[in-house]
Amino acid sequence: MEKRDYYEVLGVSKGATKEEIKKAYRKQALKYHPDKNPGDKKAEENFKEAAAAYEVLSNDEKRARYDRYGHEGVSGAGGGGFNGGGMSMEDIFSSFGDIFGDAFGSFAGFGGSRRSGGRRVNKGSNLRVKVKLTLQDIASGTEKKIKVSKYVPCTACGGTGAADQNSVSTCTTCRGSGHVTRVTNTILGQMQTTSVCPSCNGEGKTITKKCLSCYGEGIVQKEDIIKINIPAGVSKGMQMNVEGKGNAARRGGMNGDLIVVIDEEEHPDLIREGNDLIYNLFISIPDSVLGTQVEVPTVDTNVKIKIEPGTQPGKILRLRGKGLPEINGYGRGDLLVNVNVWIPKNLSKDEMKIFEKLKDSPSFEPKPDSNDKGFFERMRGYFQQ
Repeated sequence: MEKRDYYEVLGVSKGATKEEIKKAYRKQALKYHPDKNPGDKKAEENFKEAAAAYEVLSNDEKRARYDRYGHEGVSGAGGGGFNGGGMSMEDIFSSFGDIFGDAFGSFAGFGGSRRSGGRRVNKGSNLRVKVKLTLQDIASGTEKKIKVSKYVPCTACGGTGAADQNSVSTCTTCRGSGHVTRVTNTILGQMQTTSVCPSCNGEGKTITKKCLSCYGEGIVQKEDIIKINIPAGVSKGMQMNVEGKGNAARRGGMNGDLIVVIDEEEHPDLIREGNDLIYNLFISIPDSVLGTQVEVPTVDTNVKIKIEPGTQPGKILRLRGKGLPEINGYGRGDLLVNVNVWIPKNLSKDEMKIFEKLKDSPSFEPKPDSNDKGFFERMRGYFQQ
């Protein structure tokens, strides 16, 4: 199913401020919250959709990519986002539960790990890799397999960090809540403050005997091969976010993301300008005067084009639809063939005599008209079309 525009999901304009986006998300999430709509699958999907929109639009970097490239710019390879299975309801609650305050019971009672007492949820760090693509890759989209060294859950302990099930106990300081509450007497009365439990660092549990493989961390470093689906039309410098493919979190929690930075290999013949491609064609003086048929390269194959008699140096021939596709799938750029006439540097005596005879011919006297613009004027005109 096609994803809706994230601004439309939250009901805000593209120029909305962070505060407006936050308020809009809170309104949508309160409306479709599972506690208010028990057993309503449609409400649950709307709740996830609003969370996906807020996750992107509340982040300056992701919002900039979304504004430029749409959903493709932030979804990445594995579907990503909340609707693609990258995050569960628990993840949403643990990530954004603090937005709701006391809307559903206590501050800690809104969803995810906070529902079970506000315990701290660890988050793995992000990974960043650069992928170099050919024009062929960019034209058709491609699948890449990348080998990365990253932290993954320890298989010996299942990511818990404990030697066995009996080696994990509820924190005696916070009694599993992950936070401690202190009451202080002041001249204004009693003040209550809540902070992260210092004994368990907010996890709500302690390890009595550590796993020998990961030394209690719950993660180990390992090489992993990640498959990435790159859509057609990407460009150099673009970043794709593959959610959940970064480093694993210590002792469970949310994985970090894999940030893929796009780079481009230079093509031996074609120059990229946005979604258009430029090819510098060189023809001889006789071919320029008499006309000819030549082959020019495109991203996929070679095509034949006709050079009309009297073609001037610097003429631009436009082959529509022979460029690169838009990343959102709408439209395709053109191939611009820049015609250059090759002037020979060394001529034989006989060839010199031929040109000497032609020198005084009226047909070889320059007579430019309004159509014979300079190269840069022609290029500007073509890119403005």
